[in-house]
Amino acid sequence: MKMLFMGRKSYAAEMLAWSVEKGIEVVGVVTDSHFSNSPTMKMAKSLGLSIISLKEAEENFRYNSGYADLVISYLYWEKIKEPLISMPTLGCINFHPAILPDWRGTAGYNIAILNKLTEWGATAHYVDQSIDTGGIIKVFKFNFDFREETAFSLEEKTQKIQQDLYKSTILDVLEKGNLASIKQSKNEGTYISRKQMEEMKKIDIKKDDIDLKIRAFWFPPYTGAFLQINGKKYTLINSDILKKLAKKGETSNI
Repeated sequence: MKMLFMGRKSYAAEMLAWSVEKGIEVVGVVTDSHFSNSPTMKMAKSLGLSIISLKEAEENFRYNSGYADLVISYLYWEKIKEPLISMPTLGCINFHPAILPDWRGTAGYNIAILNKLTEWGATAHYVDQSIDTGGIIKVFKFNFDFREETAFSLEEKTQKIQQDLYKSTILDVLEKGNLASIKQSKNEGTYISRKQMEEMKKIDIKKDDIDLKIRAFWFPPYTGAFLQINGKKYTLINSDILKKLAKKGETSNI
């Protein structure tokens, strides 16, 4: 099987290496190679794989319909368009770090904590013309306690199960080819844009549970829940997070 792999972060790098170990021919890797410290780029180079741009990937399909059998999106940040969606014979599969169809777009980890949910998960689904609306292949779920999590820690837990989901799904593709999926209604669930997520970070002192909001948006090095003073944003942190950040073996008066 020939795969075009699209993704970023160390989690994607690990799944790229696993795919190669399984004997999958990775014909190209589209990643955040514009950053010199990109984990997925470094992994691709160490494996001797071709690193290409999204435009190059699209052109490769236009000139060669058999360029790849399967396109994979693992934490890929751009919207995927044709011919990457319908040209590969085994489809284009995205791994979404939230439960579909309930939560589409961005801000999943933040919403899970803000809404005081008790269950979270990851979804494997086929990609279509819209965002996170393609047929659902499978969902892996887990329980968590919103009182103990930050967005940062919830990502770690979600990615552990999402990596299991990736392995299970790819093994299914190798065994069965095209996979059964459940069609989504585009009217289901909630879609949150990046702009909406940024707006959600602003703290309303009179209305918000400030500690909850701080944890919901704690995701360094990105700007977290903030107060705006004279047009400048100041990310807040609380004592619970500071305690967790303290080095092991060191005392603290926090």
